[in-house]
Amino acid sequence: MSDQNGSFSTEIPETFRSGFVAIAGPPNVGKSTLLNRMIGQKISITSAKPQTTRNRVIGVIHRPNAQIIFMDTPGIHNATRTLNVRIVDAALVAIGDVEMVLLVIDAERPDPDSEKLAVKRIKSRKIPVVLAINKIDLVKPPEILTIIDTWKEIHDFAAMVPVSAITGDGVSALIREMEKALPQGPPFYPEDALTDLPERFIAAEMIREKVFRLTGEEIPYSVAVTVESFKEEPNDKGGLIRIHANIHVERDSQKGIIIGKKGAKLKQIGESARMEIERMVGVQVFLKLFVRVQKNWSRDTKALRRFGY
Repeated sequence: MSDQNGSFSTEIPETFRSGFVAIAGPPNVGKSTLLNRMIGQKISITSAKPQTTRNRVIGVIHRPNAQIIFMDTPGIHNATRTLNVRIVDAALVAIGDVEMVLLVIDAERPDPDSEKLAVKRIKSRKIPVVLAINKIDLVKPPEILTIIDTWKEIHDFAAMVPVSAITGDGVSALIREMEKALPQGPPFYPEDALTDLPERFIAAEMIREKVFRLTGEEIPYSVAVTVESFKEEPNDKGGLIRIHANIHVERDSQKGIIIGKKGAKLKQIGESARMEIERMVGVQVFLKLFVRVQKNWSRDTKALRRFGY
């Protein structure tokens, strides 16, 4: 709780623990799904395609004697394209800015090159690292033991916890281990805060997620979404939010794919995103989508800045 000056009350026990935790690891290991599972609410977008997360996303867990502030980072990998370099830079900056790292790996499909890159960055920081061995629902118990033995030789982890972000198995134990490894300190956020991201940003991310999920392989990595207007209006049903958003692509052919025959694909994306946004804001949403062509924006540093990368 906070007082009138905006600072938190002194009714916090001396043993209270708090800190920022970067969720790091290779692409497509389930970092965002794990964050949503731990928070208990969807704040980070997910898809089966790698590099869905492009920005650092903050989520907060409130425990009786601890507050854990997560930064969901993009997947760390050897990047060459301008956009991907920016994405990986965001992850590396996050790792250099926290009290703890939660390293997530895929138990079913290891990515040795990206794992080595992540560990190399982590070893340069003298902070606790907890290893989450994700997707244990897809492997047999003996394989998990082999993975644990292998990673014991790679780094001195504060804890290693097998989990399934999909089923929730092991997630409570993972949170307990992170809580124990946090430094003592007061909470940073009020008790009702789940994220510091504005609804406008999350709405744009939800639209981008639907593009990822509902289009083919060639489209998602050439897409950015900007919200041009986000207006709240009263009505007899408790409120209405009108959102106008642009889906930016790099080529005319991509625009045609997203719009689809007689606008069917764009309508599908819009309907799916609207329902997701309504679940988040709790009121009726009117969502209008436009598709714009911005030639080679993912290689244009000015465009990357304008789109928030």
